[in-house]
Order: sequence, then C-alpha cells, then structure tokens
Amino acid sequence: MKEMSESGSRETMSVWAKYGPLGAICAVLLAVIVGLVVTAPNQDSQSAAPPTVSSGGTSAQLPAGVLPWEVAKAEGKTEEINWGDRCDTSKGVLALPVTPAPTCYAPYEGPTGGASATGVTADAIKVVVYTAQEDDPVLSFIYNQIGNTDTPAGTFETYEGFNEILATYFETYDRKVELVRYSATGAASDPVAATSDAETISRDLRPFVVLGGPILTDAFADTLAANQVMCISCSPGQENDWYVERAPYIWDVQKNVNQGSIMTAEYVGKHLATGNAEFGGAAVKNQKRKLGLVYLSNSESAEAVRKELEATLKDSYGVEFAEVASFKSPVGMAGEAREILARMKASGVTSILYSGDPLAPQTLTQVATEQDYYPEWVISGSALVDTTIFARTYDQAQWAHAFGPSNLFARVSAKVAGAAYLYNWFYGVPAPARTSAPLILPNLQFLYAVLQGVGTDLSPQTFEKTVFAAKIIPGTVLSPQLSWGERGIWPAVDYAGVDDQTEVWWNAAALGQDESGRDGTGMWAYVDGGTRYLPGEWPTSTKKLFDPKSAVTMYTEPPEGITIPDYQPLPPAE
Repeated sequence: MKEMSESGSRETMSVWAKYGPLGAICAVLLAVIVGLVVTAPNQDSQSAAPPTVSSGGTSAQLPAGVLPWEVAKAEGKTEEINWGDRCDTSKGVLALPVTPAPTCYAPYEGPTGGASATGVTADAIKVVVYTAQEDDPVLSFIYNQIGNTDTPAGTFETYEGFNEILATYFETYDRKVELVRYSATGAASDPVAATSDAETISRDLRPFVVLGGPILTDAFADTLAANQVMCISCSPGQENDWYVERAPYIWDVQKNVNQGSIMTAEYVGKHLATGNAEFGGAAVKNQKRKLGLVYLSNSESAEAVRKELEATLKDSYGVEFAEVASFKSPVGMAGEAREILARMKASGVTSILYSGDPLAPQTLTQVATEQDYYPEWVISGSALVDTTIFARTYDQAQWAHAFGPSNLFARVSAKVAGAAYLYNWFYGVPAPARTSAPLILPNLQFLYAVLQGVGTDLSPQTFEKTVFAAKIIPGTVLSPQLSWGERGIWPAVDYAGVDDQTEVWWNAAALGQDESGRDGTGMWAYVDGGTRYLPGEWPTSTKKLFDPKSAVTMYTEPPEGITIPDYQPLPPAE
C-alpha cells in the first residue's frame, strides 16, 4: 500500500475506484444509542440456559451477584439495597440523560471473578480501540465530502471520555475497562495490513474485545475470530451466515445485509409496487409504477444479496424489475451513469430503487437532470444516503422526488439528547471528535450494557449467552428496536442489533442543520414523526409520504411520550 500513502489527489481517486466499496461503511458510520437491559433469560432465546421463574415472577436464574432493578423489585428487595447516586430509584434506571434509559444494577459485593478469559483479570478488562491511519486516503476522500475534521487522536480521546462516563454509572463487578489504542498500519481497504494488525493485536495485546476496525475489508474481523478474539463493529456489513460461522466473536449493532434485503423487499412489494408514481416528475407522475434497480456491485456478497432481493420480490410479491443496472465505483462514473439512466428512461421506469454508497447519487442525479428524466428515487436503507449531510450534495431537482426506508431514527437537536449532548452534559465541553461522537458511543455502550448482565464470569461464551437472554429493547421515534439471538423476528440466529426501520422523504425546502451542525436548505423528513416498522409491519398506504403536517425533520424538544430527565452528573469513577 506504499503507493497509497505517497499518492496525490488523482491517485487517491484511482485508489478509491479500485478499493472503494463505500456501501460497506454502514456498520461504522451509523449511530445507534444502545440501552441493553439484561434481566431474567428470555424464554424465546434458545441459546440461553433455561429460565427459572416462579409462578409469581419473583425469582430468576441470573449469574451470581447480578441483580437488575426489575428482579429486585419483583422480589421485594429494592428497599434493602443501597443503589447509590448512579441510580434514579424513582424509576429504577441509571441517572443518565439518554433514551432508552439503562436499568440499574445492584452494586456488587462478592469475590472477584479472576482471570476468566483472555484480556480479563480480577480487576481489569482490556479493550483495544482500533483507530485509522492519520492520512488514510480512502477515509480522507469520504470525510472530505462531509467536512469531517476529526483525527484518530481525537477519536481515541473521545472514546476515553465516554468510557469514563459509562464506568461511573454501569456495574462492572470490581473490574475496570482499560482502553488501549491501536493505530492501523494500512488503509481501511487493505486486507494484508488488516490481517497483520489483527494478528498483532491477538498475539501482543491479547485483549478481551476490540472496538472498531477497517471498514472496507473483512480480513481484520476474520483474523480476530480465528484467534478467538471478540470484536464489535469491526467489519463491513456481511451476510447472516458469515456472523454465525464466526460466533461468538463478531458482533454488530446494525442490520446484516440479508436483513436489509428482507425489509427492502417488503417495502417495495407491499408499499409501492401496486401503486402509481405519484411522487415523480411530470413525465412519470401518476403512471403505474415501473421499477428499476441501480446498485453497487463490488463483491460476490453484493451479487448474492441482489439475487436474494429479486427472488423475494418475485416469489412473495409478484414484482419484477423492468431494468437492473450495476456500477463498480462512485468515482469517475459519469459515462456509466449516462448509460444506466438512458436505459431506465427508455424502458419507461418510473421509480428507481437505489442500493449503494452515498457518493454515486451525486453523479446519477446530475446526469438524470441532463437527460430531462425525473423518476421517483427510492432509497433502500443504504448507508448515509439517508443523511442530510450527503443528500444536500445531490441534484435537488431530482432529490425532491426521493423517499424510502431508513435504518436511522428521527433526528433530535444536540441541545436536547444524543451522544454529543451526553458528553457535554458530563464534562461541560464538546467531545474532541465532534462529528464522530455519535459513532463512538454505541460500541462502548453495548459493551458496558452486556458487562452488567454477565457478572464476574466474563468470557466470549457468557457474553453471547447474556446478549441472547436480554430483553428486546423496543424502538421509539428516537431509537431503534434492538435484539440479538433467535427472537422470531429474523429467519436465522441474529448477531446484528437493529430490527426496524422508519420512512423518510426529502423536503427540498426545509431549513435547518445537517448532522455536523451546518445550516442549509433541504432535510430528510421522517414520516409520521418517525414511526418505526418491524419486518411484516410496512403499511400498504403511502398517504403520509410528502405530508409535511405529520412529518418532522428534527425534534427540538423531546417528542411526546419521551422524557429525558435533567440529572446532575456524578464525579468520575476512580
């Protein structure tokens, strides 16, 4: 990869063209605030030990010393326990201004767990934080599109800040989470460097878990799993079987690619296919919808998922695409885009389903306008396409006809809630990595939430057992539903967290801030205030699309039914 580190801007573009499957970036660049609650093992979890619950629901099979508020309350013990200032005993949740609020756990009093696994001692849990190269050409190309000036050093400092916050509130059974920074030796797309880095971490650092990884190759996660080292959000999104084959070592907070395909097929099949193109430009408006697919094809997995989508649409909904076109890279694709859109227009396609990276729509929409072709643009939950910061870079005359499902959730002002709000609340200053702060917290919060439920016997196996036994975390307009394991939601055991989606449409006239805080025109509007849908729940009606009365672009105060208490932060834990 020496050529990459020495290249100029033109060579950087060629590197991106060769190594840039940007659609794979989703697992790292989406923010999910996790509030995992572990109580009695869920009876639907086949991987967990069988639950032991009395007829009165007052006892449960839990690891020794683990006592969440719900169980203590059921057993009438809440008044006997000194929960400490970290717990809001009026609600039984941690006194943190987050939603959903994590449950309180009783302070642990008992013997230490000892060296229960690699990277775990009686008083410490070693956690490696993977940070990118300072001048990674691929990431620089991406981040320049959105003005992200965060540095790897600032990213690690922000990790340390959030780690201190969570250590102050979560129960970790006399162990302290110790973060160790590991700086990548190659670009995010370099599988050789990724393999070497993973081997070095496994052999020399010997952590319990790794947070993050190179986002454009699965070699890093593959190698960690082969060395029996866990990691969280350390790989591009993969097919479901990939995670199962590497269990219990690879975890994600986002959907896997098969789950995304299932949701997209249902959205198109139930919600769109039988209707008219009521949201397209004048030439296609109100014609019976004729669907086309434009997708990023950069791997065997991408082709497998495309075939799965087509098969599901045909077999379950009787829907077929009139045209299907792929592209290999968003860089230098003007000629390719002209051919793709000419085919779509000639075939009478009224509605283009887009599945790919957030850069290609810049070229696709510009070329569509050049061809005087204004179809409906249906996004498919593709990473970052559903962010205002990227959508403002697309041709706005085209994007005024854009809508579709999103894995994100309704936006809320950083003055009200979210990762940036939490950091500023605790320290009184913004996070060092301001843009990346919402992307850093989920990995740590997932880890801490599971540590609370595991107890002293910490290992990859008990980690998995605890996650699979956890309660399903229901979604709200400000947060997704989260679950792992076998819950009857997905057709296979699930190592990815988010279960649901919301629907969005592009309001080209809306004024407000993008995700980095920059003012501008054009924002994603969340249908029906950000109502979320699980598999099987997409409605058939589209009447709420492009309805500004029921939509919201950003909540400037907590929505109805959600309260974010005004707690005072505690002193940092020692």
